[in-house]
Amino acid sequence: MLPLQRPRHICDATLLIAISAAAPAAATNSESQGWVTESLIVRASDADTVMLDTSQRFRRESSNGDQQVARVSLDHRIATGVQIGGGFAYFRSGPEQEMRLFQQMSMARGLWLARTRIEQRFFDTADKASWRLRQRVQLSVPLDSAKQWMLIAATELMFHLNRAKPSDKTGLAVMRNQIGLRHPITRTLDAQLLYMRQQTFRDGKPDSVVHVPWLALSWKI
Repeated sequence: MLPLQRPRHICDATLLIAISAAAPAAATNSESQGWVTESLIVRASDADTVMLDTSQRFRRESSNGDQQVARVSLDHRIATGVQIGGGFAYFRSGPEQEMRLFQQMSMARGLWLARTRIEQRFFDTADKASWRLRQRVQLSVPLDSAKQWMLIAATELMFHLNRAKPSDKTGLAVMRNQIGLRHPITRTLDAQLLYMRQQTFRDGKPDSVVHVPWLALSWKI
């Protein structure tokens, strides 16, 4: 087998991650959910962007029932195509509540967008924070000359860095693959409809797969 070469730039690196994440893995337990997200994106300055968003996740009782999400984040551009930022999120479901802090860096080049995020997750059912690393790569391809229709394809890998609960596993825990379309409805409102396949890797029992149609509405002011 030939040794892997070190990626020369962001496009090579993100493509390598996406190809690796697309490798098939065995899974037997599956379910369907439905997600809706509403976002407000505010350009606070030439370099700063604030985003407020809420989500409703319609889930089975076996997945702890429906979940509501509220999140706020701030990103600051430090160079062309490079942003750093962070924020706070609150997740509410029937049996468990979660507060989350996160820090992130995003890099954009051409059709590609890569994001690295570190999260500290505080559950009311755990005594210490759960640390998680998330690596996401996204490809946005215009389908028409006016760029009114965009094909979106993305892969995200999530790694647990510690055990906040005895049942937690470390290492690669979740993989998300997404594909869908984005289209502007008005000058300030975009709609995005995706299909997401989320696979959770579990030790000693079959992996869990969730199939999610996901509608996202974004207002920019």
